[in-house]
Amino acid sequence: MDKSKKIIVVLTFTLFCVLAGITIYRWVRFGTIDGGSIFFSFIALAYFVNSLTWGTPEGAEEKDELDKHIESQSAKIGYFVLMILSGLILFISEGVYELNDIKNYPLLIVVGLTFVTLPITEFVYSRKYK
Repeated sequence: MDKSKKIIVVLTFTLFCVLAGITIYRWVRFGTIDGGSIFFSFIALAYFVNSLTWGTPEGAEEKDELDKHIESQSAKIGYFVLMILSGLILFISEGVYELNDIKNYPLLIVVGLTFVTLPITEFVYSRKYK
């Protein structure tokens, strides 16, 4: 990794730390959770991880076969991890273990959509080649 890429990694990490620090400070000091700060902290974290992985915050520019394989495998694994985590968040935030007791219907719909997104996407994409 050349010097400019190292600087980008340090800057994106610093941005993430500042945003996460502000979020934590507001939570501890004022007892409020700011959705915008959390959201932008995650975006900064994504840029940081992209910088570590590809050397640029936007991701790989010129992709060879290995880069394409890494992206496709990590996307599928990330999809299943997100599906599991969204289900856990649903049950933990609701404090219930039965689907009939859940009152947060928008989050329940999002969790349900995680189960059908991959099959629908694969179906549509397979039609492109048939």
